[in-house]
Amino acid sequence: MKQITAAEALNRAASYCTLCERCISEVSNKLTVWGVEIKVQQDIIKRLIDENFINEERYSKAFVNDKIRFNHWGRKKISAALYEKRISKSIIGNAIATIDEEEYNEILHKVLSAKHKELKYREDNSTRQKLLRFAASRGFETQLIIKALKISNDEMDF
Repeated sequence: MKQITAAEALNRAASYCTLCERCISEVSNKLTVWGVEIKVQQDIIKRLIDENFINEERYSKAFVNDKIRFNHWGRKKISAALYEKRISKSIIGNAIATIDEEEYNEILHKVLSAKHKELKYREDNSTRQKLLRFAASRGFETQLIIKALKISNDEMDF
């Protein structure tokens, strides 16, 4: 692969950041793939931050919003995904705090309802356990799942 210049790498990284929100680790990974040296990467990332192409606070809020609305992930899974992207715990906490509680509970209920329709055995204890495990694998908190299942029990006739 041909080595690209620092200016070319900066332009490509800026274009990469304009497509959608990016975090530092994503840009760094992309620069590595392009064969950019570490020192040059640091300079490019600093400039992209200074020029507001990269803003991890903004990225985290967008990530949280997208994962809840489109992927139906819970707080735990979102936090873990952001942590993997090397976002600081304080930024993760601030982004998670923007979640609307009512919408979050609604999404949990939709996830449980959809899974419940897929299950063959609907009236035994194993169904509740399967639903609990499924929602937990999506990153929802156990206490909220149990509460949702109790509410759903009356509504869905488990």
